[in-house]
Amino acid sequence: MILYLLVLLAVWNLIVFVFYAVDKYKAQHHLWRIPEKVLLAQALLGGGTGAILAGHLCHHKTRKWYFNFSWYVGLLVDAGLIFLIIKFFAK
Repeated sequence: MILYLLVLLAVWNLIVFVFYAVDKYKAQHHLWRIPEKVLLAQALLGGGTGAILAGHLCHHKTRKWYFNFSWYVGLLVDAGLIFLIIKFFAK
């Protein structure tokens, strides 16, 4: 069960990473963008690791303070989720 939940969290972070990368691509090609509130919500809802990695690797949204804030809060949420998964499902 622990492995399943950790893989699920990793997949969610991969999805968030892809959203940020796609938004960067769309920004460079003047296409319809993913709303900022979607990207922020994804980071805060357990996607902090994927968001911070994509932000820095793709150089996307790094100048906006509220994105940096949401990434680090999301990173804390990720750490908390990992802690809770291990604590409550380890036997």
